[in-house]
Amino acid sequence: MNWFQGRKIIIATKHQKEKAIQPIIEQLGLEIFIPKDFDSDQFGTFSGEINRQKSAYETVKSKCLKAMNQYDFDLGIASEGSFGPHPTLHFAHADDEFLVLIDKKNMLEIVAREVSLETNFNAETISSTEDLEEFAKKALFPSHGLIIKDTEINFSTIIKDFDTWDDLMTHFLALRSHYGNVYVETDMRAHRNPSRMKVIQRTAEKLLEKIQTTCPNCHTPGYDVEEVIKGLRCEWCNLPTSSTLAYKYQCKKCSYSNTKEYPHGKNFESPEYCQYCNP
Repeated sequence: MNWFQGRKIIIATKHQKEKAIQPIIEQLGLEIFIPKDFDSDQFGTFSGEINRQKSAYETVKSKCLKAMNQYDFDLGIASEGSFGPHPTLHFAHADDEFLVLIDKKNMLEIVAREVSLETNFNAETISSTEDLEEFAKKALFPSHGLIIKDTEINFSTIIKDFDTWDDLMTHFLALRSHYGNVYVETDMRAHRNPSRMKVIQRTAEKLLEKIQTTCPNCHTPGYDVEEVIKGLRCEWCNLPTSSTLAYKYQCKKCSYSNTKEYPHGKNFESPEYCQYCNP
């Protein structure tokens, strides 16, 4: 049974995310629609004009359903990202992307997530042209966009969408002459950030893989990991560690489930990751 062949789907985007998503999702045989006037900024902006009110997961669902309702689609897909400390490597910045497919016809929701260290996310208050140039080079400008403001929050001036060194310097000097310092941040909108677009593409690949993984019992798409079971035994002391022992899979429709042991292809954990060998 092909759940999606020939159906129409909307990609809820304002910032050209279809460039990363469409080539992956169209492998399902879908007819893809890209709205020209969908305002995804209503759910929050990275640069602070509108604060996001919900979590990334809740926001991506709301965004997807809003576009589906607005344009009368029963099938939709949306993306939402967050930037900040990596969930485990707290010293490093991370791009945390969610991608959701919602199918009203079949009452189905499939979600993919990708957490990546491959991001230029950064921000700094700058007063000198030398520091500005150093920041911009690290941020991969001009292939990646920058945003400048008079201050981080409660700002009165914000400038985006410039893509030359001359424009950057002109805007910077103009703001500095009024405020003394300038707040410079990386532009994390997808169409201004190729690094983020690559992460969205990998998230779309994960989503496609989940869609193509069907329940062994009822063949519903999206047969996925419901629970991570820890307890992989240490190869020295044979005691259970906090590493993954098994994945429990469960169907979103019929609740069929099964457990796959040793999902990472190893039967024991190295002693260096054992809390008993390394207390």
